[in-house]
Amino acid sequence: MAKEEVRKKDEVILALKAIVAEKGISEALLFETLEDALIAAYKKNYANQGSPNVRVSIDRETGEIKVFALREVVEESFDDAEEISLEEAQAINAKYEIGDFVENEVTPANFARVAAQSAKQIVTQRIKEAERNILYSEYSEKEYDLITGIVQRKDKGNVYIDLGKTETVLGPTEQIPGETYEFNERIQLYIVEVKQNPKGPMIAVSRTHPGLVKRLFEREVPEIFDGTVEIKSISREAGSRTKIAVYSKDPEVDPMGACVGPKGTRVQNIVRELRNEKIDIIKWSKDPAEYIANALSPAKVVDVHVDENSNSCKVLVDENQLSLAIGKEGQNVRLAAKLTGWKIDIKSKRDEWEQVKA
Repeated sequence: MAKEEVRKKDEVILALKAIVAEKGISEALLFETLEDALIAAYKKNYANQGSPNVRVSIDRETGEIKVFALREVVEESFDDAEEISLEEAQAINAKYEIGDFVENEVTPANFARVAAQSAKQIVTQRIKEAERNILYSEYSEKEYDLITGIVQRKDKGNVYIDLGKTETVLGPTEQIPGETYEFNERIQLYIVEVKQNPKGPMIAVSRTHPGLVKRLFEREVPEIFDGTVEIKSISREAGSRTKIAVYSKDPEVDPMGACVGPKGTRVQNIVRELRNEKIDIIKWSKDPAEYIANALSPAKVVDVHVDENSNSCKVLVDENQLSLAIGKEGQNVRLAAKLTGWKIDIKSKRDEWEQVKA
């Protein structure tokens, strides 16, 4: 073998190993892909030379390429290009049995050079497919989790965000109302869904999803991360207010205090990330009446009458608490209903008394 040819084969191996290192693609997969590509190239360029069934082997160390014609061992051969009789096969090697394949090397002269161009397109395509699959696997593992992105540009209401290895779009409906996004600004995003796509993974992200709040609390509050404190429910109107119901499995741990943190540092970090969105931390209770009363915080509730058949309740408050319980444009009671899953009807004691008199 000429020195020049040996040198080129070594260069091929080095190039393949560089791709493995750079792209994170399996070396075995890359060699198999190249061998498949060379089989296709052989069939295209040497279709009339003997057996159409061939195997290509690439030496993983030297890069030497060999082509082997495959003929199946049969009782009696009727096609010498694809078959070989058992008698002929056993004359070569007594171990051959029917169904085995006899291999003969048929490597054409300068095959690597002739096949390289034909194989290049297939290998390039497979590498791109492998890269897309690696990216998809990487991001699909992060589905329903937080990811940090860097704002790149804004166009027609969409915000384009760099995630490191790919880009995503934060659509208008997934942006917090009133929030601005500056070039090169780092923001936290919630991955709602990851889909496979011919051009790469499609990553749907949100700043309005309740899951963003949940993950931020898990990150800030060790007791939630380790499972001592559990988030039971979240209701959110992004950019305005969130209610989060928490419960402690350990009677010695105050779930609300754990979420607030020393001097309010934990919850303030989350409020800051959400651009001053108000957060009501509610103590969850298995008693529906107590849970509903807690959910209407900051209003103070006098009484709760629960009707389990209709999944509804009537809540009684003092007159001076009525507007607080309902909230601006009904927001407080609306979020409380969504948090608890109960229909809530609020009345003041005076309204209740006047209704009784009537």
